[in-house]
Amino acid sequence: MGGMELVIREFSFHQLNANLLWPGTFAFVEWLVQHRSWIEGRHVIELGRHVIGTGALAIFLKKLLQIDITTSDYDDQEIEDNIAYNCKINGVIPALPHVKHTWGDTFSNVNPNWDLIIANVKQYPNLIKTLSFLLKAYEPKQNMKKSPQNEQDCGLHYPAFLMGWRRRIGKDDEALFFKGCEDAGLEVQHLGLRVYCITSKE
Repeated sequence: MGGMELVIREFSFHQLNANLLWPGTFAFVEWLVQHRSWIEGRHVIELGRHVIGTGALAIFLKKLLQIDITTSDYDDQEIEDNIAYNCKINGVIPALPHVKHTWGDTFSNVNPNWDLIIANVKQYPNLIKTLSFLLKAYEPKQNMKKSPQNEQDCGLHYPAFLMGWRRRIGKDDEALFFKGCEDAGLEVQHLGLRVYCITSKE
Protein backbone atom coordinates (compact mmCIF):
# COMPACT_ATOMS: atom_id res chain seq x y z
CA MET A 1 0.00 0.00 0.00
CA GLY A 2 1.66 3.20 -1.17
CA GLY A 3 5.04 1.46 -1.12
CA MET A 4 4.59 0.49 2.55
CA GLU A 5 4.10 -3.09 3.67
CA LEU A 6 1.25 -3.53 6.15
CA VAL A 7 -0.12 -6.70 7.70
CA ILE A 8 -3.91 -6.42 7.68
CA ARG A 9 -6.35 -8.94 9.10
CA GLU A 10 -9.54 -9.19 7.07
CA PHE A 11 -12.59 -11.28 7.92
CA SER A 12 -13.94 -13.51 5.17
CA PHE A 13 -17.35 -13.27 6.84
CA HIS A 14 -18.98 -10.98 9.36
CA GLN A 15 -22.68 -10.53 10.04
CA LEU A 16 -22.33 -6.85 9.12
CA ASN A 17 -19.47 -6.75 6.65
CA ALA A 18 -16.91 -8.58 4.57
CA ASN A 19 -13.98 -6.62 6.03
CA LEU A 20 -12.21 -6.66 2.68
CA LEU A 21 -10.14 -3.81 1.29
CA TRP A 22 -11.70 -2.36 -1.85
CA PRO A 23 -9.43 -1.97 -4.89
CA GLY A 24 -10.39 1.73 -4.88
CA THR A 25 -8.53 2.10 -1.58
CA PHE A 26 -5.21 1.67 -3.36
CA ALA A 27 -6.01 4.38 -5.92
CA PHE A 28 -7.02 6.68 -3.06
CA VAL A 29 -3.75 5.92 -1.24
CA GLU A 30 -1.81 6.71 -4.43
CA TRP A 31 -3.49 10.12 -4.62
CA LEU A 32 -2.88 10.83 -0.92
CA VAL A 33 0.82 9.98 -1.24
CA GLN A 34 1.15 12.32 -4.22
CA HIS A 35 -0.58 15.10 -2.24
CA ARG A 36 0.87 14.38 1.20
CA SER A 37 1.61 18.07 1.82
CA TRP A 38 -2.15 18.71 1.63
CA ILE A 39 -2.86 16.46 4.61
CA GLU A 40 0.23 16.84 6.80
CA GLY A 41 -0.62 18.53 10.08
CA ARG A 42 -4.35 17.97 9.71
CA HIS A 43 -6.68 16.65 12.44
CA VAL A 44 -8.25 13.69 10.61
CA ILE A 45 -11.13 11.25 11.01
CA GLU A 46 -11.65 8.29 8.71
CA LEU A 47 -15.29 7.37 8.24
CA GLY A 48 -15.96 3.66 7.95
CA ARG A 49 -19.39 2.09 7.49
CA HIS A 50 -19.10 -1.58 8.48
CA VAL A 51 -17.89 -2.50 5.02
CA ILE A 52 -14.17 -2.43 5.68
CA GLY A 53 -13.45 -2.53 9.41
CA THR A 54 -9.68 -2.94 9.08
CA GLY A 55 -8.39 0.59 9.76
CA ALA A 56 -5.81 0.04 6.99
CA LEU A 57 -6.06 3.52 5.48
CA ALA A 58 -5.78 5.26 8.87
CA ILE A 59 -2.88 3.02 9.93
CA PHE A 60 -1.07 3.74 6.67
CA LEU A 61 -1.46 7.52 7.10
CA LYS A 62 -0.38 7.37 10.75
CA LYS A 63 2.79 5.45 9.87
CA LEU A 64 3.58 7.57 6.79
CA LEU A 65 2.88 11.05 8.16
CA GLN A 66 2.44 10.64 11.93
CA ILE A 67 -0.80 12.62 11.61
CA ASP A 68 -3.45 12.94 14.29
CA ILE A 69 -6.06 10.48 12.99
CA THR A 70 -9.17 8.85 14.46
CA THR A 71 -11.00 5.83 13.04
CA SER A 72 -14.76 5.44 13.11
CA ASP A 73 -17.13 2.68 12.17
CA TYR A 74 -20.43 1.01 13.01
CA ASP A 75 -21.00 0.26 16.72
CA ASP A 76 -19.67 -3.29 16.70
CA GLN A 77 -17.06 -4.63 19.10
CA GLU A 78 -15.55 -7.08 16.58
CA ILE A 79 -14.90 -4.23 14.15
CA GLU A 80 -13.31 -2.07 16.85
CA ASP A 81 -11.21 -5.00 18.08
CA ASN A 82 -10.05 -5.79 14.54
CA ILE A 83 -8.90 -2.20 13.96
CA ALA A 84 -7.04 -2.26 17.29
CA TYR A 85 -5.45 -5.61 16.35
CA ASN A 86 -4.28 -4.25 12.99
CA CYS A 87 -2.83 -1.20 14.74
CA LYS A 88 -0.85 -3.41 17.11
CA ILE A 89 0.60 -5.78 14.51
CA ASN A 90 1.70 -2.79 12.43
CA GLY A 91 3.42 -1.03 15.34
CA VAL A 92 0.81 1.68 15.89
CA ILE A 93 0.75 1.65 19.70
CA PRO A 94 -1.39 2.72 21.40
CA ALA A 95 -4.19 1.93 18.95
CA LEU A 96 -5.70 4.85 17.08
CA PRO A 97 -8.61 6.63 18.78
CA HIS A 98 -11.92 5.17 17.62
CA VAL A 99 -15.45 6.57 17.41
CA LYS A 100 -18.50 4.33 17.08
CA HIS A 101 -20.80 5.90 14.50
CA THR A 102 -23.32 4.83 11.88
CA TRP A 103 -23.71 7.28 9.02
CA GLY A 104 -26.80 9.43 9.41
CA ASP A 105 -27.13 8.89 13.18
CA THR A 106 -26.47 11.59 15.75
CA PHE A 107 -22.75 12.01 16.16
CA SER A 108 -21.33 11.34 19.64
CA ASN A 109 -19.07 14.41 19.48
CA VAL A 110 -21.36 17.47 19.38
CA ASN A 111 -18.41 19.82 18.82
CA PRO A 112 -16.31 18.06 16.17
CA ASN A 113 -12.87 19.52 15.51
CA TRP A 114 -11.63 17.23 12.75
CA ASP A 115 -10.58 19.52 9.93
CA LEU A 116 -10.17 16.68 7.42
CA ILE A 117 -12.59 13.80 6.94
CA ILE A 118 -11.60 10.90 4.69
CA ALA A 119 -13.33 7.79 3.38
CA ASN A 120 -13.18 5.37 0.50
CA VAL A 121 -16.85 4.91 -0.20
CA LYS A 122 -19.71 3.70 -2.28
CA GLN A 123 -22.80 5.90 -2.55
CA TYR A 124 -24.69 6.06 0.73
CA PRO A 125 -27.39 8.74 1.30
CA ASN A 126 -26.82 8.69 5.08
CA LEU A 127 -23.21 9.69 4.52
CA ILE A 128 -24.49 13.11 3.44
CA LYS A 129 -26.16 13.59 6.84
CA THR A 130 -22.95 12.78 8.69
CA LEU A 131 -20.86 14.98 6.40
CA SER A 132 -23.26 17.91 6.75
CA PHE A 133 -22.92 17.73 10.52
CA LEU A 134 -19.13 17.32 10.62
CA LEU A 135 -18.47 20.07 8.06
CA LYS A 136 -20.99 22.60 9.37
CA ALA A 137 -20.54 22.02 13.13
CA TYR A 138 -16.73 22.03 12.92
CA GLU A 139 -14.92 23.94 15.65
CA PRO A 140 -11.14 24.23 15.28
CA LYS A 141 -8.89 22.98 18.05
CA GLN A 142 -7.64 25.76 20.31
CA ASN A 143 -4.02 25.19 19.28
CA MET A 144 -4.92 25.02 15.60
CA LYS A 145 -2.96 27.58 13.61
CA LYS A 146 -4.56 28.18 10.25
CA SER A 147 -4.69 31.14 7.96
CA PRO A 148 -6.20 31.74 4.52
CA GLN A 149 -2.65 31.61 3.17
CA ASN A 150 -2.10 28.12 4.65
CA GLU A 151 -5.36 27.00 3.11
CA GLN A 152 -4.30 28.25 -0.31
CA ASP A 153 -0.88 26.60 0.03
CA CYS A 154 -2.25 23.15 0.84
CA GLY A 155 -5.13 23.24 -1.63
CA LEU A 156 -7.78 22.04 0.82
CA HIS A 157 -10.36 23.99 2.78
CA TYR A 158 -10.76 23.73 6.56
CA PRO A 159 -12.74 21.57 7.15
CA ALA A 160 -12.91 19.29 4.12
CA PHE A 161 -13.94 15.75 3.21
CA LEU A 162 -11.70 13.72 0.90
CA MET A 163 -13.39 10.77 -0.75
CA GLY A 164 -12.04 7.92 -2.82
CA TRP A 165 -14.87 6.66 -5.02
CA ARG A 166 -15.40 3.03 -5.96
CA ARG A 167 -14.46 2.50 -9.59
CA ARG A 168 -17.49 0.41 -10.54
CA ILE A 169 -20.16 2.74 -9.16
CA GLY A 170 -22.87 3.56 -11.68
CA LYS A 171 -23.08 7.06 -13.14
CA ASP A 172 -26.69 7.39 -11.98
CA ASP A 173 -25.76 6.57 -8.38
CA GLU A 174 -22.81 8.93 -8.57
CA ALA A 175 -24.98 11.78 -9.88
CA LEU A 176 -27.60 11.07 -7.19
CA PHE A 177 -25.01 11.27 -4.42
CA PHE A 178 -23.50 14.51 -5.70
CA LYS A 179 -26.96 16.04 -6.20
CA GLY A 180 -27.76 15.09 -2.59
CA CYS A 181 -24.59 16.87 -1.47
CA GLU A 182 -25.59 19.99 -3.41
CA ASP A 183 -29.11 19.93 -1.91
CA ALA A 184 -27.54 19.70 1.57
CA GLY A 185 -25.45 22.84 0.98
CA LEU A 186 -22.23 21.00 0.19
CA GLU A 187 -19.87 21.66 -2.69
CA VAL A 188 -18.16 18.85 -4.62
CA GLN A 189 -14.83 19.25 -6.41
CA HIS A 190 -13.13 16.54 -8.52
CA LEU A 191 -9.41 16.40 -7.66
CA GLY A 192 -8.26 13.68 -10.05
CA LEU A 193 -8.41 9.90 -10.41
CA ARG A 194 -11.58 9.00 -8.47
CA VAL A 195 -10.87 11.42 -5.61
CA TYR A 196 -13.30 14.18 -4.67
CA CYS A 197 -13.28 16.98 -2.09
CA ILE A 198 -16.55 17.98 -0.43
CA THR A 199 -16.87 21.19 1.61
CA SER A 200 -19.67 23.25 3.11
CA LYS A 201 -20.91 26.22 1.07
CA GLU A 202 -21.63 28.09 4.31
